[in-house]
Amino acid sequence: MTPAELANLHRSAFQSERNWSADEFADLLLSPHVTLIAHSQGFALIRIVAGEAELLTLAVHPDHHRQGIATRLMTQWMSDAAAQTAFLEVAADNLAAQNLYRKHGFAEAGRRRGYYKRSDGTTVDAVLMTAALPCGQGPESPRTP
Repeated sequence: MTPAELANLHRSAFQSERNWSADEFADLLLSPHVTLIAHSQGFALIRIVAGEAELLTLAVHPDHHRQGIATRLMTQWMSDAAAQTAFLEVAADNLAAQNLYRKHGFAEAGRRRGYYKRSDGTTVDAVLMTAALPCGQGPESPRTP
């Protein structure tokens, strides 16, 4: 997916929030620590640094919700990540995403008050979530004998 395609899909998936631009996606993709996992109707963007994997964003086009795309993206990045722990932030009112993350072993670890700014001027807390990962399974991990 190109940065423009990522920005368009992100805009469709997050209609009430500030959307990421093609330039922002292009900059992220230049980082050696950022990985894109793409599907024709969704994507996950992950940053791995110092044994921690951060889910920067996961987006699925609204016309393709409830088709298992997000589950496949979650399963792939979590099994491939060369990290011990994972973390993410999700809007407190995004219960569908929170349920998805809980199904993948994430638990609430804290909150950031008023973190997300909505297009109507309201704010929503970010729920911080963490999970253990199967460290050493990723392609960048050293192999044990």
